[in-house]
Amino acid sequence: MASTAINPAEYQNQLDEKAARIQNIFADFETPELEVFSSPAEHYRMRAEFRMWHEGEDLFYVMFNQETREKYRVDQFPAASRLINDLMPLLVDALKPIQALRHKLFQVDFLSTLSGEILVSMLYHRQLDEEWEVEAKALKQRLNDEGFNLNLIGRARKQKVVLDQEFVIEKLKVNDRTLTYKQVENSFTQPNGEVAQKMLEWAVDCTQESEGDLLELYCGNGNFSLALAQNFEQVLATELAKPSVDSAQYNIAVNNIDNVQIIRMSAEDFTDAMEGKREFRRLKSQNIDLKSYNCNTIFVDPPRSGMDEGTCRMVQGYERIMYISCNPDTLQENLNILCETHRITRFALFDQFPYTHHMEAGVLLERK
Repeated sequence: MASTAINPAEYQNQLDEKAARIQNIFADFETPELEVFSSPAEHYRMRAEFRMWHEGEDLFYVMFNQETREKYRVDQFPAASRLINDLMPLLVDALKPIQALRHKLFQVDFLSTLSGEILVSMLYHRQLDEEWEVEAKALKQRLNDEGFNLNLIGRARKQKVVLDQEFVIEKLKVNDRTLTYKQVENSFTQPNGEVAQKMLEWAVDCTQESEGDLLELYCGNGNFSLALAQNFEQVLATELAKPSVDSAQYNIAVNNIDNVQIIRMSAEDFTDAMEGKREFRRLKSQNIDLKSYNCNTIFVDPPRSGMDEGTCRMVQGYERIMYISCNPDTLQENLNILCETHRITRFALFDQFPYTHHMEAGVLLERK
């Protein structure tokens, strides 16, 4: 199926099928009733990227069939946010007559928000010159005059031109609170804004009436850290990617949250630090004494590869484990270890990626 051919009438059926599939995958574990969190049936993706195709005077977006690699034209993309769909035709029509902007343009990436901001990155097979920048500034102004809250980035080999900022400011509603997040181009952010809000609310609900502190691994831009801070005395969070750490520090400040500390460190290094195997200069430089934290709960949201065995063993040392997974297969592998000491007390499916085989799961484990 072409990724533009979504059918909202089929949405509930595909969600039911996913729910059945994930319950089957975890049938060997003692799981409580599955909590299912749906997505909007269309206009759910906050990000989209398209190749640009040049045919004579014409210029249009294309995507490629993942199985056949055949290209197909995309004038509208129902999976993407309404903001992206509104901008797509206006942007391409504005680019067509301007040689300085369309010459050797091969890809356009969109990063949109529920808050109304949008960032467009235009990628080129040539170096960008002063003429490009003049025309790009005029294009940005023209589109903002049309009512968009838009910033532009031009990219070429070893070159990046930012007009005027390389991030968007997102606002996510979590129960009765609104949290502000800086989301930087090419850094990881949750792709489905509406489901992201449901994930945050679920995590907050799971950790109500918590005692002590929270340790979080793989914290990204502080997405979960900020929402969960209200339920803990302190939050200590780790993340390796520098742009994400910088965004997390911004997000802590702009939300006036004073009990979250971010460390730039891999989960593996942090495991060594917690077990006293090595001393880390960056912990000393930030005056972080790991022994001063009373972490009864640990939160992990690892990459698709899941956690290595050493990290799993370290995680077993906590009373409660909250695990968000984008890969049920590696979650299953990790649970084989974690369930030696813990039992699953909450189990959730978040439909981040409708009409695909991808499933996002949430699990709360408590010590047996």
